[in-house]
Order: sequence, then C-alpha cells, then structure tokens
Amino acid sequence: MSEPRIDPNGTLKGKVALVTGASRGIGEAIAARLAMEGARVVVSARTAEDGESRLPGTLTETVERIRKAGGEATFIKADLAQAADRERLVEQTVATYGPVDILVNNAAITYFIPVQDFPEKRFKLMMEVQVYAPFHLAQLVLPSMKERHTGWIVNISSPAGIHPKQPYPPGARGGTVYGMCKAALERFTTGLASEVQQDGVAVNVVSPGLVDTPGVAVHGLINEATKNRVQPIEYIAEAVYQLASGDPKTMTGRVDYAEPLLKELGLTPSALV
Repeated sequence: MSEPRIDPNGTLKGKVALVTGASRGIGEAIAARLAMEGARVVVSARTAEDGESRLPGTLTETVERIRKAGGEATFIKADLAQAADRERLVEQTVATYGPVDILVNNAAITYFIPVQDFPEKRFKLMMEVQVYAPFHLAQLVLPSMKERHTGWIVNISSPAGIHPKQPYPPGARGGTVYGMCKAALERFTTGLASEVQQDGVAVNVVSPGLVDTPGVAVHGLINEATKNRVQPIEYIAEAVYQLASGDPKTMTGRVDYAEPLLKELGLTPSALV
C-alpha cells in the first residue's frame, strides 16, 4: 500500500461526497479514502458523540480523522429511518458544500432472527434503512446530477444477497431478511443504472465480504470457521473510490466484490489516513 495522504488536487477535487453510516467501520474508511482524493466529504449516522451508541466510533471522530490529515469534512447527524431526516441530510449537504456528486449508501441496521420469529417492526425498520433510504436519497440527489450530467451512486451490499444453495449449512443464523434487503438493493442498483446512464450518472454496488468492524463484531460473525475470510477494510474503501470516479459510460450497473474488482483493474488498495 502507498503512503497515505490527503491530495487536495486529487481526482475528486471539487467533488462533494455524502457517505451514510460513517461513524465507524466501512463508512468511516470510505469517507477517509474519498477525502484523500480531494473530495469534500459529508458523513452521516445516528452516532455523533461518545455515549450515543454501545459501539465504538462517532461522526466527530471520523471528521477529526480527515481534518487532522488535511482533508475537508463535516458531519450531519441523521436517522435514515426517518424521511424528514433524509431530506434534511441532502438539504444541509447542499447548503454546506454544494450539490452532491457522490452518494455512498452504506448505512444499515441488521437483526439476525429466523423468519418464523421475525418481528414486523424490525422487518420494516431494516427495509426502510437498507432499501428505501438508498432509494429515497437517490431520488433526492438525482435531479442535480442529471442537470449537471455527472454523478456517482455506490451502494454497499453483502454476499448475503446471493441465493443460498444446497446443501444448506446447519444452524442457519436467521439472515433471510438481511439477504432480502441486499438482493433488493442490488436489483435497485442495476435498474437505476440502466435509467440514468445517458444522463452521465453511474450507479454501482460494492460487496465487502467479511470485514472486521464493530458491527460485525457485535453479531459475532468472525469466528474460527470464518476468520480466514476476513478482508482488510482498505479493499472496500479502494473499490468504492474506483466506482465513485469511473467513467459512467462504461463503469456502471456493476455488482462487484472488492478484491476481484481491484484485481481486474490491476490495483492495490491505498493505505488510509
């Protein structure tokens, strides 16, 4: 990996990037990577300060990380389960930095419960945050992107979106609803890509695989059976950057796993500031 630094004259100079779910983990890493290329980054999540979540990481810390390295970033606290918060998030982003050039839909809330026992309230919450929020945010940023004939939307998915195949492993973890959300997100991505390619807007998916983040840890997804599949977070951040800066005429409508994408492009991930 190359030495990490902020390049104010990088390939994203003058671009405005909005990254959701960026108080920790993958979202924080993506925000840092985009800032390294000169983007002005708005990060959003429900956790702005210490004590607001049981998980480590805050929006304040993400912004401080970027600013300390010489980048430009600010945060807007928002609950993406609320339509008014989604609208306010885009409005305040535009008021702060200007129209959104890059939208990264990373925010998620996940429960692993078998279908028989899955509460309706949690089902609707997962669908709202993981499916409708990316849909709605895209609706909010697309008019400006289409008017300016430029824009990139990157949705963060998961291998959970792939249909299970027999023989089914014993002791299923109750990931059916999570898989439904990610499958829907991927189909939304390819459909939207087909609608807006002629408008100069690219829409893609990055599927991270298994990454050691606070959210993954709380669900106990890394164990003896899975530890060899853990992927460095830099791979996901790099893959998102590549899809958030590629030519919309050719790099759109893709559902990519981070490491194979980088191999295809002949790239190694940059270290993060």
